[in-house]
Amino acid sequence: MLRPLLRPGYWCECWTRSPATGPRSVLLASIETDSPSDATRWIRVTVRTIASALDRQTAHDAWDWITYGHKEAEDTLTNGQAATFALTQHDTHIEWILRPVTFLPLAHRESRRLPACAEQFTCPTTHKIARHQTNGH
Repeated sequence: MLRPLLRPGYWCECWTRSPATGPRSVLLASIETDSPSDATRWIRVTVRTIASALDRQTAHDAWDWITYGHKEAEDTLTNGQAATFALTQHDTHIEWILRPVTFLPLAHRESRRLPACAEQFTCPTTHKIARHQTNGH
């Protein structure tokens, strides 16, 4: 049986801006999910992880979103619209962006063998690790 080529899902990104990143926002992480609840769960886990390091008001805002705000974000995603959540503490701004998308699977992610062109590229990290392992380091 053939699987449908296109599948609905959600693309999730986390961006930050601080003195360390300069004036531009920097992408910290991104994931794909299959449901609005998985998308907001990704944010909730991340925010719980950093909550103890936040100042009182920012932590209050974070826990409010973790407890209640994520439900509105899930409804927004279910209705086909993007949702965001942001925190700012001192001079650091973190923003999560969730979008409904349609995924088109790539050949190398679906097949058991990589395309022939994949053999043309090497990973420097793999070679460094292999070299250290053979030297006993």
